[in-house]
Amino acid sequence: MIRVRFAPSPTGNLHIGGGRTALFNWLYARAKQGKFILRIEDTDQVRSKKEYLDEITDSLGWLGFNWDEIYYQSQRFDLYRQQAEALLKKGAAYIEKTDKGEAVIFKVTPQKIQINDLIRGQIEFDSQNIKDQVLIKSDGTPTYNFACVVDDAGMNITHVIRGDDHISNTPKQILFYQALGLPIPAFAHLPLIMGMEGGRLSKRTGATAISEYRRAGYLSAALVNYLLLLSWSPGANREVIDINEAIKLFDISAVNKTAATFDLKKLNWMNNQYLKTEDPEKLTDQLIPLLLEAGYIKQEGFDRQYITTLVKLFQERLPTLNDFVQWADFFFLDQITIDPDAEKKFLGRDLSKEFGLFIQSLEALQQFDIISIEAAFRELVKELNIETKALIHPIRVALTGKTIGPGLFEVIYYLGKKRTAERLSKFIKKGV
Repeated sequence: MIRVRFAPSPTGNLHIGGGRTALFNWLYARAKQGKFILRIEDTDQVRSKKEYLDEITDSLGWLGFNWDEIYYQSQRFDLYRQQAEALLKKGAAYIEKTDKGEAVIFKVTPQKIQINDLIRGQIEFDSQNIKDQVLIKSDGTPTYNFACVVDDAGMNITHVIRGDDHISNTPKQILFYQALGLPIPAFAHLPLIMGMEGGRLSKRTGATAISEYRRAGYLSAALVNYLLLLSWSPGANREVIDINEAIKLFDISAVNKTAATFDLKKLNWMNNQYLKTEDPEKLTDQLIPLLLEAGYIKQEGFDRQYITTLVKLFQERLPTLNDFVQWADFFFLDQITIDPDAEKKFLGRDLSKEFGLFIQSLEALQQFDIISIEAAFRELVKELNIETKALIHPIRVALTGKTIGPGLFEVIYYLGKKRTAERLSKFIKKGV
């Protein structure tokens, strides 16, 4: 049976690179009817924190990467010590005394090491370039490479899929496998993820915690779909693909060798593809906490149906859920903030007559609906003998504070007669 593992260290949050590594491991396990193992590499007991562990497991759960087994390296120190002792007995390792204690050191012997990387093909190393390796540090904790080998063998890991920043670790680990007489797994090293300007991904270019993307209003399915495209393609120029279909198509050997580029604009586009087809009721469920946090609604007494209606109004063009909170604020606020440039451009002249007449037109409507509102507006524009844009833009800015948004007549309808009249009246000079 295929067994793969994702092995995060709880010394920080799960970021985009780790998320993609977890995805490709999980995807490969599901594609091969194998097992996806989660191994928490918490040997650094000073830097390992529970809050990081919680963030990592919560993020993996949110992404949908359910694991079949979970292990903690901090609970396996005896195993590492036993294997180190075995190497000492064989003469493959030696003790080095330090001020802090005794370290166990592995003796590296000269040899050529070859691996057939499932992504990169044949890679050869010369162990003469590798110095003797610490197995157990003087404080009694295992080193990364040694614990990794002991665990991968003990957990029957068949395929090690990880970032290519680990390539330099591979020959060291192979030496340990050989010395311990353990089967060597297959290796697949994923290419790095680069920023748009080149160079490794940084916080500025997208190396943000998965939990931050979640808080920013990205849908998990959209983020997973985007992570899929970082080094793999479903073919036929397809980009939007359901994860269950991806499982059927995924082949680790089809992963690109070259570095992937993280493009936030592309992620926003992807998120929009999912947002505009998502069930508005589900989006409402996710938006209510954001609206509560923003103070736009109160815990008790908000109109859920009204929010769902507004979601339908915006979801076609939303990049993220957080954009809804910003774009739709004028539906929830009593006092809106008007963009200064928009006010200067569209409300700089006296519009008392036009706004006054439009308010009267709306008040006179026997049936207040979107069709009637538009008809009243167009009739007024015709009477005033002005271009549509000469009135539509000023009204939009006065009502929403913005120059773009949903259709103006829909905005007026969902704001209602009263609020529309109140906001337009602020720009009508007294006595007019």
